[in-house]
Amino acid sequence: MGAGLFMALLNVLIIVSEVYWMLLLPFAFLILALVFLALDKVLYFIIFSTPLSIFYLHPDLHVGFTLPTEPLLFGIMLLFFAKLIYKGNFDLKIVKHPISLVLIASLFWMLITTITSEMPLVSFKYFLARLWFVTVFFYFMSQLFKEPKRVYLFFWLYLIPLSAVVIYTIVVHAQWGFTKDASVWVMFPFFKEHTSYGAVLAMYIPIAIAFTFFISWNLNKKFLAGTILTILVLGVILSYTRAAWVSLVAAGLAGLMIWMRLRREIFYLMVIAFFGVLFYFRGDIQKKFEKNDTTSSDNLTEHVESISNISTDASNMERINRWKSAFRMFEQRPVFGYGPGTYMFVYAPFQKPYEKTIISTNAGDMGNAHSEYIGPLAEQGVLGLLLVLLLVFYTVLRGIKTYHKLKDPNERVLVLASLMGIMTYWTHGFLNNFLDMDKASLPVWGFTALIVYFDQYRKK
Repeated sequence: MGAGLFMALLNVLIIVSEVYWMLLLPFAFLILALVFLALDKVLYFIIFSTPLSIFYLHPDLHVGFTLPTEPLLFGIMLLFFAKLIYKGNFDLKIVKHPISLVLIASLFWMLITTITSEMPLVSFKYFLARLWFVTVFFYFMSQLFKEPKRVYLFFWLYLIPLSAVVIYTIVVHAQWGFTKDASVWVMFPFFKEHTSYGAVLAMYIPIAIAFTFFISWNLNKKFLAGTILTILVLGVILSYTRAAWVSLVAAGLAGLMIWMRLRREIFYLMVIAFFGVLFYFRGDIQKKFEKNDTTSSDNLTEHVESISNISTDASNMERINRWKSAFRMFEQRPVFGYGPGTYMFVYAPFQKPYEKTIISTNAGDMGNAHSEYIGPLAEQGVLGLLLVLLLVFYTVLRGIKTYHKLKDPNERVLVLASLMGIMTYWTHGFLNNFLDMDKASLPVWGFTALIVYFDQYRKK
């Protein structure tokens, strides 16, 4: 942990001094560590370093990396596959799990759509990043969970440095009067902007709640967990990330229903009824949204009310612009899409002049489709979307089943908290997409790996 802190501080010093070539030093040191240390120790370092990692874009090559994590992830992936080929002793129980099979199918289809991509090199880099995230954070991590103490270590190693990032962000934000405008960038250089920052905080709040109130351990650990929980909650409030707030409410309600042991049939009926009501009253709802002219502001109440403003709020309107552009892209290429990671480079011609906002660009060079569901539809066709939906479905289904079948109360709490953390992300995923980031990919795939592990090995 001390080495992780040293490397993170070194990264900050390099950024401040603008001696960017020195960013290679952590990579060089840790390549040596890969040779001399066990892979699990390197993975611990990556988990601890991820909240503290910094994005670096090479000014000449225009290639971006998150340092020090992404080069190390690539190295671990290669060594993991090498050991797999050499020893061939990977646990097939994990591979044969329904969630794993969906992930494999998703990666295979992503590779196919990379070959057919409008921009093959862009898609290949995107595919490669997804491959090392899934390989390390899902498959490799699932093997580490076989030792119970590593499960708790996995959470602590991320929570502690994440809390440090939140404290840093709050201190910087205080200097700007905690304004909404400042909230967009004050977490830099650890996060590029506030929506990804809020999404990650939301994922770990259920874990912090579980550690504070429901896990059986000593008062010192409970006090530490409670302190972290307070920091995370304050951080997510001051992030002004509306999607994160909504995702926490949704995950909280889902977690409550699971805890109350609502029958599966009742749960499904409630979901169907909810969407049925939305469909039946869609006209009235649309009129309500169109009449809402409350814009995002420093006032938290007004900021919440602006969530449903689709008439004047630039952020909401731009999302609709991106989504409509994505649907038009899908109509052009419904089977293979335009290729993974290509949306931001090709969506510009699909914008309509009357749908553009003050934050739109004619070049269409300002980011992704703002959806973990609509983005794959445009980039990987209908099968890309179906595989995402299938992944979400199986994760929730198996998470609920595992929670109810576990006997150990601490294990039940960990599974439910992890499932709620995942739910915050997939709810947030309606409005944003961050699985190309190490900070979001680690908890999403790591929490999923934990559910798969407990599903396969700990049920009685």
